[in-house]
Formats: sequence, C-alpha cells, structure tokens
Amino acid sequence: MQGPASKPPNPRFIRRGYTACRFGHMHFRTAGPDDETILSGKPAIVLLHQNPSSSFEYEQLIAHLATTHRVYAFDTPGYGMSDAPPAPAGMAGYAAAFSDALDALGLETVDLYGFHTGALLAAELAILRPETVRKTVMTGIPMYDAPTRAAKLAQAEEFPAPDEEGKVIIDLLQRLWTYVVTSRDKQVPLAKAVLNFADKAGVLDRFSWAYKGVWGWDFARLSLVPCPVLVLQPAEDLRAVSLEAAQLLSDAVVRELPDLDRDIFDIAPEILAHEIRSFLD
Repeated sequence: MQGPASKPPNPRFIRRGYTACRFGHMHFRTAGPDDETILSGKPAIVLLHQNPSSSFEYEQLIAHLATTHRVYAFDTPGYGMSDAPPAPAGMAGYAAAFSDALDALGLETVDLYGFHTGALLAAELAILRPETVRKTVMTGIPMYDAPTRAAKLAQAEEFPAPDEEGKVIIDLLQRLWTYVVTSRDKQVPLAKAVLNFADKAGVLDRFSWAYKGVWGWDFARLSLVPCPVLVLQPAEDLRAVSLEAAQLLSDAVVRELPDLDRDIFDIAPEILAHEIRSFLD
C-alpha cells in the first residue's frame, strides 16, 4: 500500500467550463497534455462521479490521466455546478443529458469511467450511445439484493424536505461529516476531507434525487452494455455486490485492488490512472 499520493511530475492545469444539455448548463472540468500530438487517435476519457459529489472528487485523477489523454469530468445535473432537472431524472435521464453534452462538445468517440452512481450512469450512456462509447471502466457497482434496494428506494422516496428549524439538514450534515471526515482513511489530510465534505454538502435539498435513480434502476440492464468493460474493484464495502454485478456484463474483465478501500481518489489516483490507462490503451 502506498502512502499519500504525490502530484504528477508536471501537474496539468484543470480548466472549468459549461456546456449545454437538456436541463440547461452542464458544468465540467477538463485537462489534457501540453503536447497535442500525444492525443493522436486517443478518445477523450469522460469521468462520471458518485452521488452526491461532483467532478471535484476527480481532480487528482484528472491530473494523472491528463498527462496522456484529454479528460472531461461532468457534474451530474442537479449536482456540483450543473443546472438541475425539474424533478429526479433517473439514470436514463441523466445519461441523456450527458449525451447532449458530448454532442455539444463535439466528442464523437469517448471512453468512460464511472464510480458508484457513476458506474450506472456510464452503463446507461454506453447503452444509449454505442457508436460513441468505445470502452468503459466501472468501480463499485451497487447491485445489492432486491429487498435491500427496495428498502433504500423507499428511504430515498420518503426523505423529508428541509424544515424551518433546520433539523433535517443539520442531521444530514452530521451524518455526512461522520462518513466523509470522521471515518475517512487517515492518509487523507483533514483539510482535504473538509473540502470533500463541502462538495457533498452543497446539494442537500437534492441529496436523494440521484439515489432514487440508483435504487430504482434495473440492474439487468448491465447485460445490455455493448462495449468492453473493466471492473476496477478495491476492497470496499461494495466489493462483493460489485463483483456479482460484473457477471452480468457481456464483455468484462475484473481487476481487483485489494490494498485499497475508500477515499481512493485522494490516496491512490496514480494507481487508478495506471489501471484505467492500461485497459483503455
């Protein structure tokens, strides 16, 4: 197991911008090599994040991947700095918005990486755009058993709206702090953990929206993913269910990372970038 990740030898300058989708503005982070000739023949890599984070969680991974590839990391509609849909859009609705963004940016061929919620978004986008998505990497496919998913969906559907006294939001913030900061891998500095917390805390009024899509999703759709898939799986809580889900994919290989658990983008972005790059290239 490596210690805290060092920066790439020549850190890329990550730019931020907006493009268009059916729900309005979609925010993204992007970077790539200074020498454009390095990009010859390589599809851009599109990163799709977990819920309720944003593309912020991928900044170190972007920097490592961007030494050899053009990278785009989108904020899911309603999260980060992307405009929200009028109501929860479901995995297919969010994927359709990403499809709009690919067209708006002129990206004709891409590879995908999706983490947790982002894995399902990547699956839907690959199904929707088989002519555009060449390969996909997924980490942590949250395919719990049907009763567990039903219970989680009910919890998301019944999540209370913010109240005047602030109890709903304050309770949620306390649970979020415990998960993101208190329970973090201690290789993550406190200052960075606080930023991770702030990133997730920015959408508390829509906290459960994407979860409704996750727990209501038909995981049998994994069998419809038409492209080759790498399931890049650390030894996290989702390991067993993710490996089970990998068996539904028609063209998949599994690469386990037994020395990693949580906070992987903070403590091991160079390892993830190496594995992603090796599969895509």
